Amino acid sequence: MSDSIVIIPTYNEKENIENIIKAVFGLPKPFDILVIDDGSPDGTATIVRRLMETEFSNRLFIEEREGKLGLGTAYIHGFKWALNRSYDYIFEMDADFSHNPDDLPRLYSACRDDGFDMSVGSRYCSGVNVVNWPMGRVLMSYFASKYVQMITNVNIKDTTAGFVCYRRKVLETINLDDIRFKGYAFQIEMKYTAYTLGFKIKEVSVIFVNRQLGTSKMNTSIFGEAFLGVINLRWRKILGKIKPKQL
Repeated sequence: MSDSIVIIPTYNEKENIENIIKAVFGLPKPFDILVIDDGSPDGTATIVRRLMETEFSNRLFIEEREGKLGLGTAYIHGFKWALNRSYDYIFEMDADFSHNPDDLPRLYSACRDDGFDMSVGSRYCSGVNVVNWPMGRVLMSYFASKYVQMITNVNIKDTTAGFVCYRRKVLETINLDDIRFKGYAFQIEMKYTAYTLGFKIKEVSVIFVNRQLGTSKMNTSIFGEAFLGVINLRWRKILGKIKPKQL
């Protein structure tokens, strides 16, 4: 077993899932993979199960859920699964190659070798590193992170990034049952909570490439949740409601 697990949430990713799994398993540093599939009607889970049976029985795992329950709940499910095993480093990564698997070792090294508790694959810590996104979406994402920084005073340039490595102790300390947001705001809430609890976070510059295959899950309601959610997070901190999990 590896010391690291990459959690990949999926919904209708049949065009990408086999390739992303093989790309991760092709890295020199070994990573295990946990796919959280939300009842994909396109057969994504069937592809994963086949790969488990034929090639990657001890490194590839799947948890299947019924229906689209949200990105945040998928990751929380995966975090709890990983914490019930002996993984020391737990990753978030998309299935669609917008996150380059070759960057996984860099995020890992930032935590294991550089002593950070959490590393973020950042699109904005060294300029704007986004490829093939419409300009409107680039601006929306960039200024969303600026807005989060302004409201929360958190010193992270890409608060909405979904390419993340956590040390085990971060997820053991955060009360995962108190994480409220399911969509875009989930990524902000996890970073802000870790920051509030005093964990050291490093941004690692990556290039984000818009998906080539499959359909984006982004929509305007997700941005609405994030806009109001940031204000809610700030108030929760002011009121002292962001606390470590009581063991």
